[in-house]
Amino acid sequence: MSHVVVIGGGIVGLASVIELQRDGHQVTLIEPGEPGGEQSASYGNGTLLNPSSVIPMSSPGIWKKVPGYLRDPLGPLTIRWSYLPRLLPWLRRFIAAGATEAKVAATARALQPLLADAPALHLALAEEAGVAELMVRQGVLFPFPDRAAFEAEGLSWRIRRQCGTRWLELNEDELRQREPNLARRYRFALLVEENGQCRDPGAYVAALGRLAMAQGATLRQARATGFRIDSGRLRAVTLDSGEVACDKAVIAAGAWSKQLAAAAGDRVVLETERGYHVVISDPGIQLRYPMMPSDGKMACVMTPLGLRLAGQVELAGLDAAPNWNRAQVLLASALSIFPDLPKDLPADRVRMWMGHRPSTPDGLPVLGPASGCADVIHAFGHGHVGLTAGAKSGKIVADLVAGRPPGLDMAPYAARRFA
Repeated sequence: MSHVVVIGGGIVGLASVIELQRDGHQVTLIEPGEPGGEQSASYGNGTLLNPSSVIPMSSPGIWKKVPGYLRDPLGPLTIRWSYLPRLLPWLRRFIAAGATEAKVAATARALQPLLADAPALHLALAEEAGVAELMVRQGVLFPFPDRAAFEAEGLSWRIRRQCGTRWLELNEDELRQREPNLARRYRFALLVEENGQCRDPGAYVAALGRLAMAQGATLRQARATGFRIDSGRLRAVTLDSGEVACDKAVIAAGAWSKQLAAAAGDRVVLETERGYHVVISDPGIQLRYPMMPSDGKMACVMTPLGLRLAGQVELAGLDAAPNWNRAQVLLASALSIFPDLPKDLPADRVRMWMGHRPSTPDGLPVLGPASGCADVIHAFGHGHVGLTAGAKSGKIVADLVAGRPPGLDMAPYAARRFA
């Protein structure tokens, strides 16, 4: 079997390592930090495993909202003025990707097979890693102020239904019985029972890392810088501290994958969607369901460390300092959504985090062989569905390395779509 180097210790990288090990490959993992550490987007995820998350960020008419995004530094999506010139190529493609309902529906159909079995696939991995208790599947709640607010989002839910999502509709009384902690302004909700939750993504990915090492993988704590390719064949992955000779390589470095993809012959359009989360320890309430309120645009979930509020999209690049006011927006929204939360939380009970979602303009990941060397496999750019799609992506990587058909149309994910 081959020696495969996997670059990136997030959920996609670790799922790939484990699936490659099933096939008998020798695997080296390249990751500057610890697998599951705070440096990875997986760590700060909203914890949801949602097969229903097939709708990309871009939608018809979104171009009209861009000026507002530029003016409002604390909206659910914001763009830093200083970064706008560098962002324009990505932004143009982003607006075009969601220009029509047909385009949004095509993206949703392409995402659906990556997400469909996510809760079951992750449970199987978690059982193997000894952390099955982190996986919960009682459904995810989507509260709305009223039915009219739900119907205003008709396009996205109509496309979800076309992709197989089913839900229960809850009236005000039913919603109150299921989730009494919600503010009274919510009088309608959807319960998507197929959706699930990983209660602690960082602990889950760390457990997968321990499993991979116990099964013989080698961890090299370094940063990959490129590849040594000779006559079209991969010879080594180059690092900031030497190189690792190998037969195959997988780029699963998240928002840092663009440079590596270029080294393998593909100019991909990739940005970081900087996301934030807040964790409130001892919040004084216990949610019965993980949820995404329609007006909060964020995940509100219970984790072992407390109530996690995750969301926000900030387009400002990899190097800009965090804007912690954006995390404060999440906290303020939570106080509105859950009236029983303490209004004057002490600082030692509130923890904030910022990380980098790897985002393509069309909302689809980059999966498949690199154009400049088929020995290099792309597996990055999952945006908001990285955790959910991670398990399936790992299986696809193993299929591609082995030369097996992955069982789905890979064309929508090809890097050449950016040429």
